[in-house]
Amino acid sequence: MNSKVLSRRDLDFLLYEWLDVETLTSRERFADHSRETFDAFLDVSQQIAERDFAPHNRKNDLNEPTFDGTRVEIIPEVSHALRVFAESGLLGATMDAEHGGLQLPHVVQRACFLWFQAANTATSAYAMLTGGNAHLLLAHGTEDQIRRYVHPMLEGRFTGTMCLSEPQAGSSLSDVTTKAVLDQETGKYRVSGGKMWISGGDHELSENIIHLVLARVAGAPAGVKGLSLFIVPKKLESGERNGVTLAGLNHKMGYRGTTNAVLAFDDAEGELVGDEGRGLQYMFHMMNEARIGVGSGAVALGYTGYLHALDYARERAQGRPVDAKDPTAPPVPIINHPDVRRMLLASKTYVEGGLALVLFAAKLLDEKSEENDLLLDVLTPIVKAWPSQWCRLADDHAIQVHGGYGYTREYPVEQFYRDNRLNSIHEGTDGIQALDLLGRKVTMKGGAGLKLLLHRIRATAASAGELGVPVLAACDRLAATTAKLWAAGDPAKALVNATAYLDATGHLVVAWLWLSQALAVRGKEGAFYEGKRLAARYFITHELPRIGPMLDLLDSGDTLLLDLEDAWLG
Repeated sequence: MNSKVLSRRDLDFLLYEWLDVETLTSRERFADHSRETFDAFLDVSQQIAERDFAPHNRKNDLNEPTFDGTRVEIIPEVSHALRVFAESGLLGATMDAEHGGLQLPHVVQRACFLWFQAANTATSAYAMLTGGNAHLLLAHGTEDQIRRYVHPMLEGRFTGTMCLSEPQAGSSLSDVTTKAVLDQETGKYRVSGGKMWISGGDHELSENIIHLVLARVAGAPAGVKGLSLFIVPKKLESGERNGVTLAGLNHKMGYRGTTNAVLAFDDAEGELVGDEGRGLQYMFHMMNEARIGVGSGAVALGYTGYLHALDYARERAQGRPVDAKDPTAPPVPIINHPDVRRMLLASKTYVEGGLALVLFAAKLLDEKSEENDLLLDVLTPIVKAWPSQWCRLADDHAIQVHGGYGYTREYPVEQFYRDNRLNSIHEGTDGIQALDLLGRKVTMKGGAGLKLLLHRIRATAASAGELGVPVLAACDRLAATTAKLWAAGDPAKALVNATAYLDATGHLVVAWLWLSQALAVRGKEGAFYEGKRLAARYFITHELPRIGPMLDLLDSGDTLLLDLEDAWLG
């Protein structure tokens, strides 16, 4: 029976027939692995996700965490699922063996974790945050910090968070006011301030919660250059409660099973990570990983929504073909109606294209080189933002395919949509990703990143025949538009319509990945491969043309959003 959580067939195709991940085993780091070990991890991920995560997804939504002023209560299934996940070894799967990791390729680990994000995004978020926290400390912490904090995380005893935002400073980190004062006697810091929107910020799921906190040391300069990073545990090693208090829980539209906390730090003991003044640089290690994780989660939720809609459309009989003559003829499955097919095919291209995007990005981490690092820098805002918009549209389509039923809690698709809505917000909104892409990533190193991306796309399109022609044309237009935007050197005017630039570039990148998939199925027969060919053709002929009006707007030099005065809005 086909899973409605995720498509193992598509994962196998993307990993083995498209990305050829078996070749990674020739690298020293992955020499102990093989196709068999990769498959074993994928098998166990699907098994745990479907057995221990998916069954409480709805319960997680209907029974969100509560705070009685003393402790947070969460349904017991969450703790059980996270314990099983930790025992699987997947939390530290990509980490070095010396730290208890399995040195699994990032691309395989990403494919594995997608099962958990699709089955229960709220429960999987605790694991994702803990993994990101551990990776940051492995990269920038001391051996002692790694021993005391990372190893217990990998054992499933501790969980981790990232504490950036504050009530007055959401994404504007230059306005962070949390203070850290060095205690000369202990060498530790005393951290005081408030943090807001902290996912996994308080709970009783683990022995301890390790907060990574951005704060400003006394005398540090204003702005982001004055930020340092601190480890602030919920409990001290003595077992006593540190000065970290839960001020309250935020109540969310979706993603309800993950606690979202308002935290007060009152003279809490903290340890400096690395050097003072480099906090944001260190935090970007976790933030960039989290941004790819957010994009992955958006894909997972869109994919499971699509699979549920596809199954429903095949089973639900209603209406008759427009050319049917007999009104008494039995109704046909709604998948026969063109508009339903439109929504399903569009959704297929969004979720399978998004899946290709996140796996491609993950493989760049495994094949590290100066070129691949540069390409990943350019792609990261797209990996985060494109699925957050377009895979959410797949969930919107899933509700529409279900009709009135889709808008009720009788079917899960309304929850998938609500859960997916957050992905355009956390770890940097779509607008922030747009500014990052156009304002930093395509201009850095003299535009080398964008040139590399377009070179890769053109190389694929040149070998794809007629289907590659519109992709080549889109490359030329994007290059010309980018040059025109920055010709005057005025950031305000260049960035005013950055969101349109992000949308256009994202669609071009996904068209490229569909073109690449179409090349990978050449000469192969069967329904699966026919579906890939049709999806590639659909995306390039129906979706890629969307970027024309976006680039027209950018080329026009339109400054309407700069000219707008707030009083005109009413």
